[in-house]
Amino acid sequence: MHALATDLYPLCRSITGDGLRESLRRLQKLVPLEICEVKSGTQVLDWTVPKEWNIRDAYVADAKGRRVIDFNQLNLHVLNYSVPIREKMPLAALRPHIFTLPDHPDWVPYRTSYYSEAWGFCAAQRVVDALPDGEYDVVIDSTLAPGSLSYGQLVIPGETRDEVLLSCHSCHPALANDNLSGMAVAVALAQQLAAQPRRRFTYRFLFIPGTIGSICWLASHEDVVPRIKHGLVLSCVGDAGGFNYKRSRRGDAPIDRAVAHVLRHMGVPHAITDFVPYGYDERQYCSPGFNLAVGCFMRTPNGKYPEYHTSADNLSLVKPDALEGSLAAVSAVLTVLEGDGCFRNLSPKGEPQLGKRGLYGATGGAAQLPGFEFALLWVLNFSDGSHSLLEIAEKAGMPFAQIRSAADALLAKGLLEAA
Repeated sequence: MHALATDLYPLCRSITGDGLRESLRRLQKLVPLEICEVKSGTQVLDWTVPKEWNIRDAYVADAKGRRVIDFNQLNLHVLNYSVPIREKMPLAALRPHIFTLPDHPDWVPYRTSYYSEAWGFCAAQRVVDALPDGEYDVVIDSTLAPGSLSYGQLVIPGETRDEVLLSCHSCHPALANDNLSGMAVAVALAQQLAAQPRRRFTYRFLFIPGTIGSICWLASHEDVVPRIKHGLVLSCVGDAGGFNYKRSRRGDAPIDRAVAHVLRHMGVPHAITDFVPYGYDERQYCSPGFNLAVGCFMRTPNGKYPEYHTSADNLSLVKPDALEGSLAAVSAVLTVLEGDGCFRNLSPKGEPQLGKRGLYGATGGAAQLPGFEFALLWVLNFSDGSHSLLEIAEKAGMPFAQIRSAADALLAKGLLEAA
């Protein structure tokens, strides 16, 4: 996963353009991704797909021709979506077009101008402070013209048409945690799922430009939307922080309960927060006209770590073991979703005799039941057709896997049936 992030890091991604397209092509080498194109000017819900932006070069050069700000050195150095410019100007005229971070004078900020035509540069405050007065060559060799918006889609079919949506934004240049970590974990998760011999759910992966990408997908897939039963947006999953999960707008959907259950039983530092209509693409999926059960799975949330949207969000911030832990946690959540369900006790009047069926220990009298035997009793008592296994696990305070194992044993002995 870290190697994939390293491979994608140099590409200048944006909400449209060749950098995004090339990133998706590289993902195609790992998973059978479909690259979809939506033409500029297309009306998508209340939005319009913007012109396509591409950039070849951008720099500010001093009187001696030395590049004091250079896009080729770091693609964050240009205001993303800058219109072309080629002029000479004094430093006083240039300064208002340079974005810096005074509190972190060695970091370069990430700034965009997607929906209003502008030009600009981003630079370290220390570099800008050292610029002498004089004339500078200002060049942004870019194009903003009719084209298309690209996004990637992968559907892994299951036994049912009910879907789990896994979405990540793929539009940021040189931001390793806030962008590439989600993409890398999503690819690894898709590879895991594709290798499984059976899947109850169909899994849909989206690699999209933020906001406009999810709006494009929703606008053109309203027939699919009712099939989406659970979903996660993956972002900022590669830093060393604890896990953070933002609930769906519904607040108590199975995905919300499954994530909380998994993180609690993993015994790792984590926080669960309520939905707010700000953040990543969960706010589009959870908009009231769709109200999908989609939460956002993160480590340190967006805006809560100092390196966020700066050049310090680089590959050193993303840790291989953190990526591995994020993959394991999300995979465990999907295992819960796959194994959950409601069942009916076929011997509901009194407890069925489990010992004669080989499900109970031969020696009784202990102060506490072994975990498996206790799980059997929980499943039998609450399998009335209205309690899911996840609900039973929560009531019992037991890991889902233990409850599911008990249910499987009871199914094998003819004591349960699917509700």
